Amino acid sequence: MKRSHSKRLDLPITGMSCAACARSIENALRSVPGVSEASVNFGTAIATVVHTPGITGEVDLHEAVRNAGFDVNLQDADMADTQSDDIAERSLFRRLITAVVFALPVFVISMAHIDFPGRNWILLTMSLPVILYSGAPFYTGAWRSLIHRQADMNTLIAVGTGTAFAYSVLSTVIPHIMLPHAWHAADVQVYYEAAVVIITLVLLGRFLEARARRRTGTAIRSLLNLQPPTARVFRGEFEIDVPVDDVKAGDIILVRPGVRIPVDGAVTDGFSSVDESMLTGESMPVDKNAGDEVFAGTMNGTGAFRYRATRIGRDTTLKRIVALVRQAQGNRAPVQNLADNVAAWFVPAVLLVALITFAAWLVFGPSYGRITMAGTAFVTVLIIACPCALGLATPTAVMVGTGKGAELGILIKGGDVLQSAAGIDTVVFDKTGTITQGKPVVTDTVILTDLRVRLRNPFESREDALLWLTASAEKGSEHPLGAAVVQSAVERRLTPADAERFEAVSGHGVRAVVSGLSVLAGNRKLMEDNGIDTSAVTPDMERLADEGKTPLLVAVDGRLTAIIAVADTVKPAAANAVAQLKAMDLKVLMITGDNPRTAGAVARHVGIEDWHAEIPPERKALEVQRLQTEGRKVAMVGDGINDAPALAQADVGIAIGTGADVAIEAGDITLIGGDPQSVVTALKLSRATFKTIRANLFWAFIYNVIGIPIAAGTLYPAFGVLMNPMLAGVAMSLSSVSVVSNSLRLRSLKLPQTQ
Repeated sequence: MKRSHSKRLDLPITGMSCAACARSIENALRSVPGVSEASVNFGTAIATVVHTPGITGEVDLHEAVRNAGFDVNLQDADMADTQSDDIAERSLFRRLITAVVFALPVFVISMAHIDFPGRNWILLTMSLPVILYSGAPFYTGAWRSLIHRQADMNTLIAVGTGTAFAYSVLSTVIPHIMLPHAWHAADVQVYYEAAVVIITLVLLGRFLEARARRRTGTAIRSLLNLQPPTARVFRGEFEIDVPVDDVKAGDIILVRPGVRIPVDGAVTDGFSSVDESMLTGESMPVDKNAGDEVFAGTMNGTGAFRYRATRIGRDTTLKRIVALVRQAQGNRAPVQNLADNVAAWFVPAVLLVALITFAAWLVFGPSYGRITMAGTAFVTVLIIACPCALGLATPTAVMVGTGKGAELGILIKGGDVLQSAAGIDTVVFDKTGTITQGKPVVTDTVILTDLRVRLRNPFESREDALLWLTASAEKGSEHPLGAAVVQSAVERRLTPADAERFEAVSGHGVRAVVSGLSVLAGNRKLMEDNGIDTSAVTPDMERLADEGKTPLLVAVDGRLTAIIAVADTVKPAAANAVAQLKAMDLKVLMITGDNPRTAGAVARHVGIEDWHAEIPPERKALEVQRLQTEGRKVAMVGDGINDAPALAQADVGIAIGTGADVAIEAGDITLIGGDPQSVVTALKLSRATFKTIRANLFWAFIYNVIGIPIAAGTLYPAFGVLMNPMLAGVAMSLSSVSVVSNSLRLRSLKLPQTQ
């Protein structure tokens, strides 16, 4: 099947209660013809399916989910998972309160050994609401698994508590049959308190887990809440507020001070500064003039402006980021396969261990209370062995890690990328647009003659006069150096004049007449061809070239007047980012297609010793491959377009860009802002997330390795200790909550901030 003909679909699932449910849905979806991939994230309750539309449709996928005993939320996928979480949490709370109200008196009466006529019947009556209402999800889930020939966490809970409750009911209804030598019903041992307290504790654990798990999805909810519900749109001659979903491409939208921008677009008139920190992670507001792009969810400052909507609905940068984060949270890390493989046989194995435990106690237990101890050990093993912590270990950490990245303007495409990035030992940077700004700017001026005396305009400085005259001469040029001079003049609020005569000298510069003055601007060859001596500035030109700058010579009326140096400047945080990467024991290289002199100057400036120049895009991938053959795990950092082959070849491709220009599909990790510091942040976040995953899996495994033998009664021969099923319920609930809480620690992780 060709992937190009496939479609990716996210299905919000309802009815899941544990990681085993997710595996059941995965198996059901994979059995549908035309489905090439299917994965279910228990943490987000999202099923991600890749299928061929011509073979199977969405209805078939929905039907497969329902046949597995679950359902699909058909509401807007952007909010479905949030609404499902809220509904599930409220339902759990109601069941938990009911369980507490009725289980507490059952527990007190039983544990205090309070005896009165009809005691067991009262306990039965108070236990029924807990079993029939509060515990209903466990029993219906177990039945659903049974009819699909599967076993999950619900199976363990239902069998354990059901066994204790059924034994207690029989002992209450027919006590003389259950214990023939009993004088009256009070002599018969009942376990109502074990059944109802276990259900209460498991519900408490699930409720706490649901609340904690909901916090792991904070990133998506926060991003969605950034988009305002309405937009002020011009329709004809009127301004009206319309729902943001009704905005059409081409609409003119008015943005007032202090409000969020509803959709992407381009400013048509007005001026303001916009806080784009939610998009780029950079704290400084960005000035917006006519022609500049603005993005949905960013916050306008004190100005007002109008803009034309260009991208709406799911095409806005904000919604694309949300989609990418959701996709990342649905992609599993390879290490999760270990947990999945264990969990696949874990529940049947636990059932077998519980039966062996029961049989062993019947055979080898003490003569008094043998059946009671066998039943207690049987129930305790089932309760303590629930594999929920194992199922939550990886997806919760991936959810929090990718969410934290999104808040910082770092889009990580899934758990597999997090795991790969955690093992990186070599970082390769492109130069242009990655370490440098990607566009030439004026950096220096060497002035030989003050032009103010020859120009009528009142200029404040010699630099202003030089830039105005040169920009006026270069105004008609399309060369990047000329554009840099013109831009520098505009930034100084020096409006270039129209040249009286203009001629572009191909490969050398321009010739023009401005305000009656004959101006030459270009390289040394242009000056020499026009008989102008440049020997006096040779040392300055060599110094500027060594610094990676391009000298632009300016002559007026046949006399050399100045040098204007133009360069693609290094980003402010680049040197600090390189230093931090080295501090992480990473090898840092730079590969560029630029000339060796410029490349060397940039490399020295940022502290990179190993660099390669004049490497075309097609050879960059070969350089990455060479490093990989040396056994290195390579991250390639590039602009996501020219460096695409190298990004694809690397173990982790990191695409760096700015705003909506970022090539989101180019890399495994996308840095929305252009700050190289984000590379450090992304790798540190990946390491911390994978470390959390390993810790979660370790404690989930250790919990079961230690807990199951104790629950089976291994401590009884030496210490006379047999674990109470209620204690097993507490331990099981705490294990799940602890795994989620450990993952949530990533939210408070201290990471380098962009400048």
